[in-house]
Amino acid sequence: MSEADTPAFRYTAALANQIEKRWQDYWAANGTFHSPNPVGPLADPAHPRSGADKKFVLDMFPYPSGAGLHVGHPLGFIGTDVFARFNRMAGFNVLHTMGFDAFGLPAEQYAVQTGTHPRVTTEQNVERYRAQLRMLGLGHDDRRSVATTDVAFYRWTQWIFRQVFNAWYDEEAGKARPIEELEAAYAAGERPTPDGRAWSELSVHERRAVLNRSRLAYASNAPVNWCPGLGTVLANEEVTADGRSERGNFPVFKANLKQWMMRITAYGDRLIDDLDTLNWPEPIKLMQRNWIGRSTGAHVDFGADAGVIKVFTTRPDTLFGATYMVLAPEHELVDALAPAEWPAGTNPKWTGGHATPAAAVAAYRAFAAAKTDVERQADAKEKTGVFTGAYATNPVDGRSVPVFIADYVLAGYGTGAIMAVPGQDERDWAFAEVFELPIIRTVQAPEGWTGKAYTGDGPAINSASEVSTSLDGLGVTEAKAKIIEWLEADGHGTGAITYRLRDWLFSRQRYWGEPFPIVYEVLPDGTVSEEPIALPESMLPLELPEIDDFSPKLFDPNDANTSPETPLSRTREWVEVELDLGDGPKRYVRETNTMPQWAGSCWYQLRYLDPTNDQAFVDPANEAYWVGPRPGQESGGVDLYVGGVEHAVLHLLYARFWHKVLFDLGKVSSFEPYHRLFNQGYIQAYAYTDERGVYVPAEEVTEESSGVYVWQGEKVDREYGKMGKSLKNVVTPDEMCAQYGADTFRVYEMSMGPLEVSRPWETRAVIGAQRFLQRVWRAIVDEETGQAVVVDEAADEATQRLLHKTIAGVREDMSELRFNTAVAKLIELTNGITRLGRTPRATAEALTLMVAPFAPHIAEELWRKLGHDDSLTYADFPQADPALLVEDQVTYPVQINGKVRGRIEVAASAAEEVVRAAALDAVADSLAGKEPRKVIVVPGRMVSVVV
Repeated sequence: MSEADTPAFRYTAALANQIEKRWQDYWAANGTFHSPNPVGPLADPAHPRSGADKKFVLDMFPYPSGAGLHVGHPLGFIGTDVFARFNRMAGFNVLHTMGFDAFGLPAEQYAVQTGTHPRVTTEQNVERYRAQLRMLGLGHDDRRSVATTDVAFYRWTQWIFRQVFNAWYDEEAGKARPIEELEAAYAAGERPTPDGRAWSELSVHERRAVLNRSRLAYASNAPVNWCPGLGTVLANEEVTADGRSERGNFPVFKANLKQWMMRITAYGDRLIDDLDTLNWPEPIKLMQRNWIGRSTGAHVDFGADAGVIKVFTTRPDTLFGATYMVLAPEHELVDALAPAEWPAGTNPKWTGGHATPAAAVAAYRAFAAAKTDVERQADAKEKTGVFTGAYATNPVDGRSVPVFIADYVLAGYGTGAIMAVPGQDERDWAFAEVFELPIIRTVQAPEGWTGKAYTGDGPAINSASEVSTSLDGLGVTEAKAKIIEWLEADGHGTGAITYRLRDWLFSRQRYWGEPFPIVYEVLPDGTVSEEPIALPESMLPLELPEIDDFSPKLFDPNDANTSPETPLSRTREWVEVELDLGDGPKRYVRETNTMPQWAGSCWYQLRYLDPTNDQAFVDPANEAYWVGPRPGQESGGVDLYVGGVEHAVLHLLYARFWHKVLFDLGKVSSFEPYHRLFNQGYIQAYAYTDERGVYVPAEEVTEESSGVYVWQGEKVDREYGKMGKSLKNVVTPDEMCAQYGADTFRVYEMSMGPLEVSRPWETRAVIGAQRFLQRVWRAIVDEETGQAVVVDEAADEATQRLLHKTIAGVREDMSELRFNTAVAKLIELTNGITRLGRTPRATAEALTLMVAPFAPHIAEELWRKLGHDDSLTYADFPQADPALLVEDQVTYPVQINGKVRGRIEVAASAAEEVVRAAALDAVADSLAGKEPRKVIVVPGRMVSVVV
């Protein structure tokens, strides 16, 4: 059909674009998706959902890059919008909005390249994203949108940092408490100071130093991940498995630097245990448990001339098999342990060919420093290490054991030292073989065992000593308990729990991040105190200064012997200030690191609840309403949180930690931020590489013949990959909306497959979604006149049964986020109406309301054409009539060789194979094991079995 012959009101992309623009303007002008708060400026008693049960539906907010969205990004956004729209129609007060995680490295790097201030490009990118999200018809409450770079937002990020800084973790109470309570305990003499002096005898600076040792946010010299190529340090989670930076792929080295840390390790148990209260995918819970890595065992002290070497072991029952020790090369005792000369009789294999222990240690340290942590922990074929020249005493039997250093032990894990039990550990066995060290089994291997180290369970053997106690014959659990009891009684160790989790590295040497509200006092002699002081709330927000040079000092990516220089440190007029912090004007210098990008994303969902509040980060009444605990959801938190599985550890763990601190301090009523978590899949697309392995633009590739793909006259290889700019296989939602309309795009993405499963993008398949919406349109609208063509008469029984079956199925699917099957049911209903040849009004209205969450623009238009003046946003979602869900039953007599032997009742619509199976089951006893020669089903009448 030519364009001239196309009916004026056919649902084409052009008509869809007109309808969508009109309804997007209507929603914006009328504040359709504004959700009322219980109190404050956003309260609205006249709102149709004011005071109703709530649903807080949340997306992991995006980083606004200059490239904008591609069709993979909105998959979760559309999913949450469908869910939110359905729940509004189901009677809930729904909070759904979108903010932007806008601090971070990409904007800063772009600023360095172009000289444009990162705020300028960030705000441009945010506006680009907002325009694209509006184009998709997402029902967001735009009043609640925030960006982490908004000064009004990061004022409260700084305020929360102050809460963490001004808190300590009380192990006895199992919670964080204000630092003032700890100070009061020192002042009252209820808690001894570290050196035993009275609190009143300590100077102001000494008191600060004591308190700073206990704060949940603290500055510390510690081994950190230093990335010279980026000019900044990185958290463990930002380093890839091969020891390189996640962003930029630069080498990462260990360095001892003073950095801000968060004491997340204090919350290790709660972070694990409270997972049981959450409705999260089990794989995500497992990832968090593994990352935290809780281990139960004992700390054991091995005496040495240079001091006590403390180890942690999960198997203290194997202490009798500890025949040597291994320290990390960086361990603080190594230098003190090494004697001037090798002890008499030292095995030459232990010395590494060096004349003295000091020379051997120095050489081996240089060797280990060239490796990443991942490389050091890998199972290398060749075991390396060197003897320190020192011995330690095994406390359970008094034996002297040699002390080595080796790269497979890391300073940042455990105590940085291990007791080696080669009989029960494969890595220790391999090391012992190389260095000719004794091997003592302490667990009985099964009969016939021919392997080396035995790591299974069994009775204890070789575990008796006059020095300590005997474990022989005991099982592992009993042996552990007995040896821990002895260690504690004799003062050689304690039962302990340790964690793989390390305190969170919380500072970056960047410009584009939240400034720390921290200063350091300039002392009378001109030196600067090392003790940090938090700015009072009245001085917040502390804004970033306007500067021209945004770049930290960058170094040769491979030069580990470098240290950070921050952009803010060069802004002396901002760094050096005179302030009155309550004790008169004094000179101070500001902290010149900035917070990591994770800071804003740790709490942004709470600001959505009360975004215009300038007196508090959230009003308690609004917090309790939207995320407070309730029956069946005792943890409180967001009702549905949707995002990618790649945030399983970093963001989710950090956000849970901050939220728990706020809960302990009485700032929020929920102890978890996100009650229900759902991980959407990815949109994948074909990508193409040339003979060099370089990606070429996918849209320029043609299929020359079956399986042969060509770009610019050259054959290219095809592969599947996650859609992205780097693979040059991006399709934008702008293209799809222009070509098909936003509603078609939304329906296609929701119908591609289960939301949690990654799926391939196929532009040609979008036409199926468009044809579905065209059939919905034609069922209600005359394409020539644009008027509704529904009939005011009841539908026949079959259509009513199909309608109510669809309503019941769609309701269930929507609650469980099974959007693809809900769309399939709507297609089946639409096809049934089309076959009917006319559309009863009641059927048309129900269909329109069920289509609305998926294709809201066309649904609004159809609702208006059906005679309704208001938006359908708050119309009641259809309810199924239970009576119409019960199918008609038919009774079949079942004959065997002409005689009735039973009867069955089945649905009138039951397929023939269903009837046949039911009949044979009903007369199974009469058949007595005989195989039927023939089974004849006469539909609706009888079943005849011939034997």
